[in-house]
Amino acid sequence: MACLVACGKTDLSELETGDVILPPPVDREDAQKIRIVGSSTVAPFATTVAERFGATTRYPTPIVETTGTGGGFKTFCQRIGPNHPSIADASRSVHESETALCASNGITDITALSIGFDGIVLANAREAPPLDLRKVDLYRALAAELPDGQGGFMANPYNSWIEVNPNLPDEPIMVFGPPPTSGTRDAFVELGMEQGALDVPAMAALKTSDPDAYKLRTHTIRTDGAWIDLGENDTAIIQSLIKTPTALGVLGYSFLEQNGDRVKAAHLDGVAVTFEAIASGDYGLSRSMYIYVKDQNLPLVPGLAEFIAEFVSDRAMGPDGYLLEKGLIPLPAEDRLAQQEIAEELANRGARK
Repeated sequence: MACLVACGKTDLSELETGDVILPPPVDREDAQKIRIVGSSTVAPFATTVAERFGATTRYPTPIVETTGTGGGFKTFCQRIGPNHPSIADASRSVHESETALCASNGITDITALSIGFDGIVLANAREAPPLDLRKVDLYRALAAELPDGQGGFMANPYNSWIEVNPNLPDEPIMVFGPPPTSGTRDAFVELGMEQGALDVPAMAALKTSDPDAYKLRTHTIRTDGAWIDLGENDTAIIQSLIKTPTALGVLGYSFLEQNGDRVKAAHLDGVAVTFEAIASGDYGLSRSMYIYVKDQNLPLVPGLAEFIAEFVSDRAMGPDGYLLEKGLIPLPAEDRLAQQEIAEELANRGARK
């Protein structure tokens, strides 16, 4: 048998009986690149480290793909090997179901490293009125169903922010946000809506009597147009806010920092979104960010251990590191040192295999 490439044939019309078409050869250098998938929030940090790593070491620049935290874990957990992701970016902790998926595919050695903090902001256009939201406002505005006052639940009846809270403007509830695969969305419903619902007596009682039902009720966002999924691209949310000044957008603090000339953030429970408020935990939608490493890829992917060491180094994520320009909130010194020790152990482990 002959093949299309081997025979020098470049047009399908030149094929003869018995010829087979083989896929083009794999670029060996590309096959050895570190592959990273996951969170759109962590992606700008991973991309910055990847570019610096490619420019200053003998290794090629890693490939960073934005899939959302959930989508990233799904891809990360498929296979071991240099052609499959070695790192999953995440803006939340891994779920048990994701760990089980990895294990079912033989991926049993995974190491999590914290890279810093981020805040989830509710932003609107610069020219829009300033807002001071409460977590309970987020629950009342965005939950699919609310207590009906008679022991049951009803479809969310609120159409305007002033109906949710008389101190808010008489503007339609319209929130642009990430899809269900996003770690930002997971953190938003967990830190915002789930906690905000505790200020509603019927919901506080439900959490005591049936915690699972409480979580389901507070994590289910309405689908009647008040919340609009805009994919994993926070830039699309920024653009939509410019076009719709009365709308709000849910995005990471790093994107607010990069677009401060176009959008501003609402206060939350009276606290402004600042670097210091996120670092201290005073801002109520603060969260940790992670990278998850596929340990079994350490001996298979050149430069993987070195890349991890660069990511958690002081020059990258320290108090004067280059990632702060991208909006990263650094870990305390003790926690940062702990991550660097984990990275060193990973390097030793990879060398032993």
